Amino acid sequence: MSGVPEEPAADPDRVFALQEEIDQLKEAVASHAVVDQAIGMVVALGRVTPDEGWAVLKDVSQHTNIKLRNVADLILIWGRTGDIPEGIRVELEEALDQYGPTQIPGAPPE
Repeated sequence: MSGVPEEPAADPDRVFALQEEIDQLKEAVASHAVVDQAIGMVVALGRVTPDEGWAVLKDVSQHTNIKLRNVADLILIWGRTGDIPEGIRVELEEALDQYGPTQIPGAPPE
């Protein structure tokens, strides 16, 4: 006896499950960053609060039947290129009309 404990054999199913979980977490972190950036654009351009920006993205996603992350991607592409699909643009305008604009502190009333 050497006194060194033996390492348990790696369970391939457990290793696979853990790798899947790691991949899902990486995707969630990347997705969260994209959504946060899109909310920032909606907040800045639509003059709404961050909570309203989130609601705008949710509404656009639900009314177009496009995943929220994909809507966020399209909004970021729009910010870089100026191009946005017509259906997304229409729903974005309608959602912004519903939630905003929020009055900017110190600005004269509209």
